[in-house]
Amino acid sequence: MEQAKKERLKSKGWKVGTVSDFLELTPEETILVEIKLALSQGLKERRQKMMTQSALASKISSSQPRVAKAENGDNSVSIELLLRAILATGATPQDIAKIIASVG
Repeated sequence: MEQAKKERLKSKGWKVGTVSDFLELTPEETILVEIKLALSQGLKERRQKMMTQSALASKISSSQPRVAKAENGDNSVSIELLLRAILATGATPQDIAKIIASVG
């Protein structure tokens, strides 16, 4: 956000901060959220190049709506499911490490 816009908002009584500030997340919680979002995005990008959500769901013994939730960063999806799904697209541990390393 531009500094001028921040100042205008502050002058009108608004508080300006980050999502982490608003949700009162610890630095560790913030990083965890960012990692899950990066894994979700990485899954979506890899899956779209190779197969449908239904095909991926079959490979990981899940459902298409669950894959959609995983790709969209739904907080009910575990990191384990994200990792299983990414691995099912043919990703290596090194590919997953690159996704995680892109955070922050």
